Parts: sequence; structure tokens; C-alpha cells
Amino acid sequence: MGRGRRPGRPRKQLREDTGPTPERWRRGDVERLEHSIADEAGRPARPFRSMDTLARMLRRGSITAAMRQAGEDFRAVFAAAQLDGLRSPDLARVPQALRELEPTARQAEARKRVWQALQALGGIAAPAGSCVWHVIGCEWTMREWALREGWGGRPLSQETASGILVGALGVLQAHYRL
Repeated sequence: MGRGRRPGRPRKQLREDTGPTPERWRRGDVERLEHSIADEAGRPARPFRSMDTLARMLRRGSITAAMRQAGEDFRAVFAAAQLDGLRSPDLARVPQALRELEPTARQAEARKRVWQALQALGGIAAPAGSCVWHVIGCEWTMREWALREGWGGRPLSQETASGILVGALGVLQAHYRL
């Protein structure tokens, strides 16, 4: 009698191409990198990445490469300023008292640059400033910002929110002289 698999038990399928879960695939915005990169052991790998708002807009042709670069520049300065409220604390710098830690010189300079960019957009209360702060800086989706923040406390359509972001990226492009 040959050694086959037992009836009723599914055969294990080994997948070489493991990737995002089915739930993540349904959400969309996932793609495989075009070129290989080195993994943590130095082996070539082609990982998956999540598409951000700027990449999707550039791919659709609703913004230019310079506008995307302006958004990426703002995102980098925003991250350096550490203005996003959701982050883990640096455990090496636990304060002795309940007072706030003073920002580093790098953070202070980055916060100044974020403030200058927001002033060019009309301030944080202006639609463009609010959109860039939340969508580019805090990395909310366009839909989240349109429904949660909107303009004057009222939700916006995604088309209107997208138009606000396109206009804001044009202003940032001029602000950063790209």
C-alpha cells in the first residue's frame, strides 16, 4: 500500500510568494517594488509597499513630480519636527519629573520650517494648511480628512478635498522653489 495523504485532510501548500494578507489586498494600495533591494541578511528581495496619497495622485496624473517632491519635503520636515501626536517615547530619555522635554535644536528648526510652510498655505486653520497637516504630515487618508476635518467643521466630498490638496501642493512647490 502506498503512502498517500489521508482523505479529508487538506494538503499544505507552500507558497514561495508570501505577501500581504487577503484583508490588506482587499483594501488596495499595495504593490510589489519594481526592483530588488537587500533584506536584513543582504539577500535580494522584492517586498511589497503601501502606496501613499502622493504616489497615487502622481500615478493618476493629478499632480506633477515637483508637486510630489514638495509634499515629500513637507513630510520629511514634519517628521523631523515630531509634531504627530502618535509616537513612542524615547526610553533613553525618560524625564525625571512630569515636565515636558525641551525640543532639540533639530526639532526646533524643523518646527520653524513647518510653521513657515503652513503660513504660505494660509495657516493651520485654512483648508490648504489643514489638509497638508493631516494628509501629508499625519498621513491620514484623503477620505479621513474630508470626513473628520473638512472645512468649517463640515465634511467635504473627496473630489473637493483632492482639489484642496492639489492647490496646496502647488503652493508648497512655489514655497520650496521646486
